[in-house]
Amino acid sequence: MKLIIKIALAGLLLPLFATAQEKLTLVDCYTLANANYPLAKQIDLLQQKSILDIDVLNLGKLPKIDLNAQATYQSDVTGLPIPLPNVVPINKDQYRATLDVNQLLYNGGLIDANAKLKMLQSKTQQQQVEVNLYQIKTQINQLYFSVLLLQNQKSILLSKQDQLISKINEVKTGVKFGAILPSSEKVLEAEKLKINQQLVSIQFDKKRLLENLSALTFSTIAENVVLVQSIISVDFNLENNRPELKLFDFQNEQIEDSKNIVSKNKLPKINAFGQAGYGNPGLNMLDNSFQTFYIVGLKANWNVFDWNKSKTEKQMLSVSAAIVSTEKETFLLNNKLQLQVMENEIYKTEGIIKSDSEIITLREDVVKSMDAQLKNGVITSSEYLVEFTNLFEAKINQKTHEIQLDLAKANYQISKGIPLIPELGN
Repeated sequence: MKLIIKIALAGLLLPLFATAQEKLTLVDCYTLANANYPLAKQIDLLQQKSILDIDVLNLGKLPKIDLNAQATYQSDVTGLPIPLPNVVPINKDQYRATLDVNQLLYNGGLIDANAKLKMLQSKTQQQQVEVNLYQIKTQINQLYFSVLLLQNQKSILLSKQDQLISKINEVKTGVKFGAILPSSEKVLEAEKLKINQQLVSIQFDKKRLLENLSALTFSTIAENVVLVQSIISVDFNLENNRPELKLFDFQNEQIEDSKNIVSKNKLPKINAFGQAGYGNPGLNMLDNSFQTFYIVGLKANWNVFDWNKSKTEKQMLSVSAAIVSTEKETFLLNNKLQLQVMENEIYKTEGIIKSDSEIITLREDVVKSMDAQLKNGVITSSEYLVEFTNLFEAKINQKTHEIQLDLAKANYQISKGIPLIPELGN
């Protein structure tokens, strides 16, 4: 059912990426990967297998019915030392057909315990699939924000290109009236060509990254799709909710249920049985003729001494539980260290971003001053271009830092197992 819902969501999302200028969010990518990634299909398959396994186990509660038939010839038969009247010797050829019925009456709840264990094993395997799928989110983050960075760089470069074209037109007028040297125009034209080169490079880099993102999400993402830069908020005080923790819990439950089964294996088992048959001879060996017969009864089996096998099996399971405990402890330790590094990265990037706006404001003031000097022929276009380029590098740096911050926050959320529900930005 979970897979069907995911596929349905993916079906709604897929058409969006085939048309022009459609938007794609980070959560959309997660949804596509969860629905389309081949490993995701195992979740429903494991559920189906668990249901079938439990159905097979529950069949053990139903009567076991066997139909048997045999015909034999033996070299000798039981006989009396002296002949008796009306007693015919037993034939050496004998025939028998029986219907045997066995019904389990009591086995200490072993079947139900095994069914519960099968269900836990399935949940454990399904959770392992969830853990494996969860790892893909970090790869999606890297690709998504790399594309987003290129998308923002392109936007800034196009703005730079527009302003540069406007400046070239101004310089042409200045050259025409002799206020500016003719070489100034060529310097600006060269910078315009350089921007074109950067735009071409961005186009091919974005295409390559989108192809990788399409492969990872097993979907077709159009080259002209617009990625949405979301506002991601982080709460450092939320509890860790990584899927690995639930996996460790399932493993521990599975071990405890296995101990329960070991205990139940030592309990007595009681069965009712019955046999109806037709044969020669029947139950009366002295009656050498075909007869019908039946047998009914109860059978009990109790292994009162198993040479400490159960005790040893429980000790083995306790060791397994200790191994799971150390794995969980190690995971939490490594995860804590990873989160500390990410938290510091977030704080560091936030500090850098605070000064980006100030740098841009100062650069804009410098460019305005240089612009006036260029118009009056006080400076060359090369000198103007240095500050003009510095301004747009500062703008690109600001966008880069903002996207680095969002990437750090998204990775932090993933590392802590917190569902990402971003507010839509631009």
